[in-house]
Amino acid sequence: MENIARYLMLGGIALFLIGGGVYLASKFGIPLGRLPGDIRIEGENGSFYFPVTSSILISVLLTIIFNIISRFLQK
Repeated sequence: MENIARYLMLGGIALFLIGGGVYLASKFGIPLGRLPGDIRIEGENGSFYFPVTSSILISVLLTIIFNIISRFLQK
């Protein structure tokens, strides 16, 4: 039960940091979700939105960050 509590707290901290990053990105004018290559289709009955380019950019940044962290933790 103690391990579950730790994982929940770490997940909450991670969500808080991600939310803070998204908030700061919007304050500094970084157009995540509105980059060229993001797909947006709007019709009369609904709309479809898929942020392809934003997803790739976030994936590359997280990969770089996690690789740097793992290299520091291995030493």
